[in-house]
Amino acid sequence: MGERWPGPTYEIHATFRAPLGFVYRWCTDYRTDDARLEGETYERKILHRSRTKVVYEDLQNSKEGWWWAHHDVRLDPPDHWRSDSVGSHRAYSLDYRLSERPGDRTELVLRARRRPYGVGENNPPKGTWERNTTNLWKNFGRNLEKDYTRSLGMRRRT
Repeated sequence: MGERWPGPTYEIHATFRAPLGFVYRWCTDYRTDDARLEGETYERKILHRSRTKVVYEDLQNSKEGWWWAHHDVRLDPPDHWRSDSVGSHRAYSLDYRLSERPGDRTELVLRARRRPYGVGENNPPKGTWERNTTNLWKNFGRNLEKDYTRSLGMRRRT
């Protein structure tokens, strides 16, 4: 039998006004209330958390029915993590890489690949997925930068 088709790939970039260490900790601190950072309504359950791994599940009701996803995240500090996700609608491999930028800024490059899975919806067009995911990360970025600014104020007071 031949090699399996790798599936479509997507890529987005986001830059945050915060240093790499803060961005890494913030992005990999998965919590049950993360949906509010995206403006979404899913429920998140953390199943496992260690220094090198986080496992969680998301469940969301929609007009088309419920969507479920299981995420297995491997942490590779200080600047990389990877998530393999499988669910009721698609399966993705997500690779997150951070790099320092001038002025205490950090750039995120997210590369995603939809894995062959056999169930789910049609792939979104590349431009649609990248635009929607970029907007999601803009929302995350605003919250991340607010938290970073707050942390600076706390350090000055102590």
